[in-house]
Amino acid sequence: MTAPQARSGMDLTGRRALVTGASRGIGRAIAERLAEAGAHVAVNYHATEPVDVIAGITDRGGRVFAVRADVADEMQVATMMIEVQQRLGGLDILVNNAGICPFYEFLDMPVEIWDRTQAVNLRGVFLTSQAAARIMVDQGTGGRIISISSISALVGGGQQTHYTPTKAGIKSFMQSLAIVLGPHGITCNSVLPGTITTDINREDLSDPAKRAYMEKRIPVGRLGEPEDLAGPVCFLACDEARYVNGAELLVDGGLFVNLQ
Repeated sequence: MTAPQARSGMDLTGRRALVTGASRGIGRAIAERLAEAGAHVAVNYHATEPVDVIAGITDRGGRVFAVRADVADEMQVATMMIEVQQRLGGLDILVNNAGICPFYEFLDMPVEIWDRTQAVNLRGVFLTSQAAARIMVDQGTGGRIISISSISALVGGGQQTHYTPTKAGIKSFMQSLAIVLGPHGITCNSVLPGTITTDINREDLSDPAKRAYMEKRIPVGRLGEPEDLAGPVCFLACDEARYVNGAELLVDGGLFVNLQ
C-alpha cells in the first residue's frame, strides 16, 4: 500500500509524533492529520483503546501504534516515553491533547473533581512535556511541543471553574517553555479551540435552543469539528512554523471577537 500523500506545505515525512488523548475527538483528528502528512504517530489513550484510529490510519498507509497511559501518573508517562522511544527511535513532535471537563456547579463541587481535572489537564501537560523535552534535547535536532488549551483560557465558564484555570495554565506554561526550550530548537505553542463538537460537550449541546444560540454567536455560522483543529496543529508541527514560538492560536470561527 502506498504511503499517504502529504498536504501541500505540510510535509512531516520521517517525523516521529506522540498525541495524547487521541482515541477520539480532537486528538484522533490530529493523529490522523499528522499521519496523513507523513509522520509516524504514537496514539496515547487511557480508557478506550483506539482500535478504529489505528485501523483507519493503517488502511491509508500510515505508520501508527497505540500506547496506554494516564498522563496524570508520573510512572505511566515514563513507561509510555520508553515505549515511544523504542518503537519510534526518538520523538520530534508532542501534541498535548488529553483533557477532561466534567461540568459541575462551583458551590457543589467535590474537591476530588477539582483535583482530577487539575491532574489530567495541567499536571499531565507538565509530565509529558518534560519527558518529551528531555528526549528532544538529548537528540539535539529540535522539536515541537503543541498543547491544546481552549478559548476558556481567555473567558470564564459558570460550570467550568475547575476547567478554565487549567487551560489558562497550559497557555502560560507553553509561553514559559518557549523561553526555556527555544535555545534547543524546540518550539512550544498552544492552540485554543472554541466550541468544538466532541464527547465532552455533546450532551450540553444536545439542547436545540442552546446549539442554535451558540451557532448564531459564531461568525462563520457553525460549531467547530475536530478536523478544524487538525490543520492548525499540523502547521505548527511543520517546518513552515519553525519561527512560531510561544504563540497562542485561537481556532474558534470568530467566537471570541464577537461581542454582539
